[in-house]
Formats: sequence, C-alpha cells, structure tokens
Amino acid sequence: MARDFEAVGVVGLGTMGAGIAEVFARNGLRVVGVELNENGLDRARAHLENSTSRAQARGKLTEEDAKALLGRITLTSQLADLADVDLVIEAVPERLELKTAIFAEVDKIVRPDVVLASNTSSLSVTELSVRTGRPSRVVGMHFFNPAPVQQLVELVRTVVTEQDVVDDVAAFARKLGKVPVVIGDRAGFIANALLFGYLNHAAKMFEERYTSREDIDAAMRFGCGYPMGPLALLDLIGLDTAYEILMTMYHQSRNLLHVPTPVFKQMITAGLLGRKTGRGFYTYEKPDSHKVVDDAHTPKPGETAEDQVRTVRTVGVVGTGTMATGIVEVLAKAGLDVVVRGRSAGKNEAALTALRRSLDKAVVRGRLSEEGRDEAFGRVRATTAFEEMAECDLVIEAVAEELDVKRAVFGTLDEVCKPGAILATTTSSLPVIECAAATSRPGDVVGLHFFNPAPVMKLVEVVSTISTAPDVAATARTLCATLGKHAVSCGDRAGFIVNALLFPYLNDAVKMLEAHYASADDIDAAMKTGCALPMGPFELLDVVGLDVSLAIERTLYQEFRVAGYAPAPLLEHLVTAGRLGRKTGQGFRDYSAR
Repeated sequence: MARDFEAVGVVGLGTMGAGIAEVFARNGLRVVGVELNENGLDRARAHLENSTSRAQARGKLTEEDAKALLGRITLTSQLADLADVDLVIEAVPERLELKTAIFAEVDKIVRPDVVLASNTSSLSVTELSVRTGRPSRVVGMHFFNPAPVQQLVELVRTVVTEQDVVDDVAAFARKLGKVPVVIGDRAGFIANALLFGYLNHAAKMFEERYTSREDIDAAMRFGCGYPMGPLALLDLIGLDTAYEILMTMYHQSRNLLHVPTPVFKQMITAGLLGRKTGRGFYTYEKPDSHKVVDDAHTPKPGETAEDQVRTVRTVGVVGTGTMATGIVEVLAKAGLDVVVRGRSAGKNEAALTALRRSLDKAVVRGRLSEEGRDEAFGRVRATTAFEEMAECDLVIEAVAEELDVKRAVFGTLDEVCKPGAILATTTSSLPVIECAAATSRPGDVVGLHFFNPAPVMKLVEVVSTISTAPDVAATARTLCATLGKHAVSCGDRAGFIVNALLFPYLNDAVKMLEAHYASADDIDAAMKTGCALPMGPFELLDVVGLDVSLAIERTLYQEFRVAGYAPAPLLEHLVTAGRLGRKTGQGFRDYSAR
C-alpha cells in the first residue's frame, strides 16, 4: 500500500520553493516552509500572495480558496519545525555544499520513514543521499518553473533508492496533477541536459553581438513556436541558477557546450540576475515583475535605415516548389504583383494549381474573401524566361539547397535584372555571400529566410552579408512588415538564428537516446510537458526529415568545428538506412501502420 503524504516540508522559499509550496497547498496538504532568515520569509510570503492574487484575477481561484490555500502554509525559520512532516523537499540554490548540509541536518530531525527529496535540476542526487542516514529513501523531485503551472516532474532515482519509495513518490506526483518521468541520476537529467546547452548558446549569440536580444527571442518564438525566447527564459530562471546548472553539467560531461559563456559571470557579478532582481538580459518594472520596460538596449525608432527603403511593387520568385509557391501566395495576398519563374510550363501549371488550391482553402476557412482570392491570383503570372524579371524591384530565389544551382540563378538574375533591383535567397543553411559573389552587385543581395509553410509561419530571418547595403536590409525588413511577417536581423553564418540554436539541441536529444538514458517517448514528453515546447525533439526531427536535419547539422559542424555539433552516429545510421521520418513512413518512430 502506498504511503500517504499529508504534511510536507519545503526548505528554501525562493521562486521555485515558494511555487512548490503553493502546489502542495493547492492540493489540500499541510505545508511547512522554511527560510533561514526573515528577509527570505518576507519575500516568500509576498511571492505566495502575488501568485494567488494572479490566480484569482484569472478566475482559477476564488477569494476563499486563496485564503484557505495560504492558511495551509506555515512559514518558519526553524528546521526543527519539520519534525512532524511526511516528506521534505529541498529547494535551495544549486550549491552542493549547501544542499548536503541541509540534508544532513534535516535527516536528524525527521522520522526514519520520512522521504527526503531534492528539487535539484543538475546536481548528483546520489551525493546528496549519502550525506544522510537514509540514502535508500532519498530521491530527486525536479519541478519546473513556474511550479503551479508546469506539469512535468523528473523523478530521479539513485542506485540505492528503494523501489517502493520511487513508486510512492510517483503516485504522489500524479495526485498533485503532475506527470512524473522516472530517470537515473545524471547531470541535467532530461530537460535541463537538453535545455541549458540551447540557453547557453543563445547567451553566447547575444554576447557576440551577432543579433539583438529581441531578435534572438522572437526568432525562437515565431520560428519554432516556443512559449518564451531563450534570453527571457534565462531571466525567469535566474542567471545565477543557470550558471550553477551549466557548471554542474560541465563538470560531469566535460562537454564544452556546457561551459557557461562569460557573459553569465559578468552579469551575476553586476547583480543582474534576471526577473528576481529586476534586471537581467532585459529590464523589468521592478524585482519579481514579468513586465519588461525600455532600457538603453531597447531599439529606438530612427536607429535603423528604415527611412531609406527602396520601392518594391513587383516581386519575382524563382522556383515552383512548396516554399516558392507559399512565398508567392504571401506576396500576392499583400497586394504585390508577382512573376514566377519555373523550369517548364508543366511546373508553372502545377505551381499555379497549388496556389489556387491554397487560396480556396483560405476562403473555406474564412480567412480570405472570394474577391480577395481572385485579386490575389490575378496578380500572379508565370514564365519560363528569366528575362521576364527584368523590371522586378526584388527577386526571391527559392530553388533547391544546392550552392551551384543557386549561384547559377544569381548569375543569370544579375544579367537580366534592372539596376537597383534587390536579389534575395531563401536558403536556410548555405552562405548568402556565395550567392552575392556570383553577381556584380553584392551590395544588393540579402537573405530572406521564410519558414515553412510560408503562408502560416510568421518569422523571416533577414540575413545581411558583409557586403549587403544598409538600405537593402532595411527594404527587406519593410517588405516583411508589408507581408505581415516578423523580421529578425542577423549576419551571414551557418544556421542563422533559428537553426543554429535548434539543431544542436536536436542532436543532443539523439545522443541521449543513443546512450540509452531515456526513451524517445520520455524525452519528447519531458520537453513538451516540462518546457512547454509544441513538439518533442524526435517528433520534430521526423517532421523536418532526418536527411534534411543531418545536412544542417553537418553544415553547422563544418562552419564552427565544435565537437558537440558533430552529428550523432545514430542519426547518420538512420539516414543511411533510408529511415528519413514521416516522408518515408519510418524515422525515430514507425508511421507506416498509422
């Protein structure tokens, strides 16, 4: 019979600990919350009151429920007040010496049958357990922030944890409305092991001034559907916490991708810890506020060349594939005249048929009127001759991801397009400067990386080479605004923003599976439930295509030569075996029977 946890203790009442205490109290449990100083207790009390007030405002708690919830929580500065609880969870900062000292002291206070849990996100639970007289009753119970909202709990067992303890705590987590995933004791577990390499990379991208903090975050929100950008997420987690997690992971993995980028130490030393101090990568209205306010780094009108844009009325699109047809639709619906160049009359006809079908669907779904459909379709004409693009103000190349093919297209466009016409490529991985070098007008060449499907995805990466003229980049951004897209600006290097951040994370997931640490299902569940991502890494890899993913990962590795970017052998083997994902019916999962 599973043991009953009626009273629980929470040691450490920062953002995470206070949130965990609230989860317990919401489920009718008596909670003893311990902070070792009065300032910490005041902060915890304010956090709990603010959180319950927000829940009331959103209609998730009544006033009576909120009062009852707070009434179930006893705040104290004395560990001795934990004497009668059934389970204790520690949620102090990620420092091994601090956590072990607390475990050793709590071990002396509570009953022998009491389970001790740590909310550590990266430290060894085994090391914590051996500092007590009950290592078989010690587990990791890693909640995610904000604890009242996030469903995932990583339940970490050590080599000596009793099975009935694991079973009882898993059942307890389910009673709290959480989704427990049972895993072994390894730095970062599932979610943080995958998440923090990505966050560290984003911080490094910001540190190198490759692009702005706003564009990094917008790229991942609009390009991948992430609920938060990586820098905003770091501010929420706390830069000091992130630094400790990365250091712990590095000490165990020796993976250079886990070495905290220097900007962390600089910001921590300056007291810029994120939301909890009111400043991190962004500036907030006040400490613990989620409201971002303008600061010295906020882009201001007039700082860009947006007032120096070129006129764009007619746009050419080279290509008739899915991406090209989607871009044509976006341009035509925005009121621009479009010239599509295909290799044959048959390909042009197929592209126009696909365009008409997509516009009809938009009408059926109520997103476009019949008149709007007809007007958009009437703005498009197809040709097999490059010369028909002579008067286009901007031409977008959307052919196959083969550099020789793209260079040939740009060489031809350079000959036929009028002076001042902008030439753009939709490449997602190839160097834009290679396309520019095939022309006599490199200053007029820019990357316009749309995301698939172009009519739906809001993001466009505007990629400037070392030669791109400022007014060309400004014109590209203005065009994106006309199309209803969100433009982010970056330099010309492999992966740009989104793929450079996304694919090393996907590669790490494959390596985790390859090491038999967790199943594809558990890894996907951890990232969807714990990090609120729209798809797990293996779902996403199968959708993108394993061959496409491997090509992008090889490009990243060849450019940056970082060992951690080298494609996982398992991915290469699957591609060699012809298991390319959904398009072949088999990838990391089998879709043939579905």
